[in-house]
Amino acid sequence: MARHTLLLLMLVGVTWPLQARTVYRCLRDGTVSLATAREPGSSCEAVQLDDDSAVVPNLWGALGKVSGMLYQRVQDGQVVYSTRNLPGSTPMFGFVVHTPKASPAHEGLGTVATPRLDRYAVEFRAAAKAYRLDEAWLRAIAHAESGYDPRAVSPKGAQGLMQLMPAVARELGVRDPFAASDSIRAGARHLRQLLQRYGGDYTRAAAAYNAGMGAVARYGGVPPYRETQAYVEKVARLHTRYRAALGQLPVDALNER
Repeated sequence: MARHTLLLLMLVGVTWPLQARTVYRCLRDGTVSLATAREPGSSCEAVQLDDDSAVVPNLWGALGKVSGMLYQRVQDGQVVYSTRNLPGSTPMFGFVVHTPKASPAHEGLGTVATPRLDRYAVEFRAAAKAYRLDEAWLRAIAHAESGYDPRAVSPKGAQGLMQLMPAVARELGVRDPFAASDSIRAGARHLRQLLQRYGGDYTRAAAAYNAGMGAVARYGGVPPYRETQAYVEKVARLHTRYRAALGQLPVDALNER
């Protein structure tokens, strides 16, 4: 059970200076996992955690609020625990990582539904062209964030159609965060910056748009926050639907999402 506890401690960012046990933080396809051994096919770094750490309170959530699963498998003759479901793994138990109060992360105000190409068509087309973005992805972000509501305000304080945090909006020169055209253009500019930072990786860019670049850097990929993981999945599903709606994919591709 000590290994289980240490993995979960690592998930919430707790480190300890005393007698340490090695836990591996592994990165693959823009997602991070924790394991008691290096994962095949992942880029892993060793992290030392105290072997006598106390269990973090309030770590477990009610059914339906599970952020991830701890798995057990045999690797090179040894029992290994990991938060990634690799071939041969057996699920052990679920865990929850609560989003820090200061984080802007939220699941978004829009639901996965039929694409709406009628909403601000000129503005989205122009912003996508100006910042060399895939219009389908730009629309997927907007749809996930606000459902195209220019007056939307999230519980974390994000504003407008693209749900920009006030500090980010100021950095981007936004005068009125509730003006749809301003919000779309600023959101597109911000997304272009994130794509450049992450080498065109849509997953990490979406995670950073939601939870901030600091959270992505801290976890080496998508943070294990419930809100961010739900948001990234929502955007990915919407991206597929908007690509099909814009004629970039055959309609049959929707069966994959």
